Amino acid sequence: MRTSHLAGVGLGLVAAVVFASATTGPMFARFLLMFFTPLPIALAGLGWGWRTAVLASAVGGAAILAFTSPAVASAFVVTQAAPMVLLTYLALLNRPLGESGGASPNDDGTAVEWYPVGRLVLWSAALAGLMSIAMLVLIGGDLETLRKTLGDFIKTALETGLAQGDGAVQLSEAEIAAISEIALGILPAASAISWMGSLLGNLWVAGRVTRASGQLGRPWPDLAALTYPAGTPFAFGTALLASMLSGYPGLVASALTGGLFLAYLLLGLAILHYTTRGRPWRPIALWVLYGTLLVVNIWIAIIVVVLGLAETVLHLRARVSAASRPPPSHPNT
Repeated sequence: MRTSHLAGVGLGLVAAVVFASATTGPMFARFLLMFFTPLPIALAGLGWGWRTAVLASAVGGAAILAFTSPAVASAFVVTQAAPMVLLTYLALLNRPLGESGGASPNDDGTAVEWYPVGRLVLWSAALAGLMSIAMLVLIGGDLETLRKTLGDFIKTALETGLAQGDGAVQLSEAEIAAISEIALGILPAASAISWMGSLLGNLWVAGRVTRASGQLGRPWPDLAALTYPAGTPFAFGTALLASMLSGYPGLVASALTGGLFLAYLLLGLAILHYTTRGRPWRPIALWVLYGTLLVVNIWIAIIVVVLGLAETVLHLRARVSAASRPPPSHPNT
């Protein structure tokens, strides 16, 4: 059996075990295991190609089907395996540089252009948005069912997990309904951010592991040079405005807004990494930045997102590159 086949079978079984383990134990452990479930699929795809990722997905799905049910196996394939197969396929997609018109006069035809990392981020945002909406549809097919389900969950959480002292927290039906409405508005975006974080986080970890082992199927990209297509800010603004709509259109837009918010947070961080290169205070500044994001994440995150959006107009990285470039020498010197 070929090495790629062995890798696909073995990593598929690992993914199945991790996914099954995510259904038991403490809540934090469940979340952590679910977060890293796509990692074996990502390792298979980046290390041995998308066909090996497909094999790992099929083996993992079959193993889960053998011990659980078709619904659980389908959930694994649709939410964990298939998105990662697509992302690893795109990550290894390439074409000769001459086909894009970017080849230099001295190019011998061997130069290769790889699929842009920025487009991978946007694909992950779209996939996360779709999975977020699919989850809401599974929870409740209509808005009233969703509200009722969220209300029951909040009520149960208050009765079992949020008891203080000798008595549980008491809220009226109207207060629970109000909290449910707020949760319904936030849930699509929060869920999309979580899904997208899992996809990109596992893709990055798999890339680092396969690179360290010499198995990565593409050169490591300059993540600090991350860029998006020109129309992305318009898509973000449109999704943000549409998230104010009522009903499922607003929920769909909210999910897309969450994914694009994280995309521009990553772009803002990439700008900070790029513009601080070579500065002696860079490590301390980045540690402070990430530490602050963990403590007061939402406000700092908004500032970083605004920085990412401003790059479209200000071109901060290009300005820094121009300022740090040595002056051209005179032709007569």
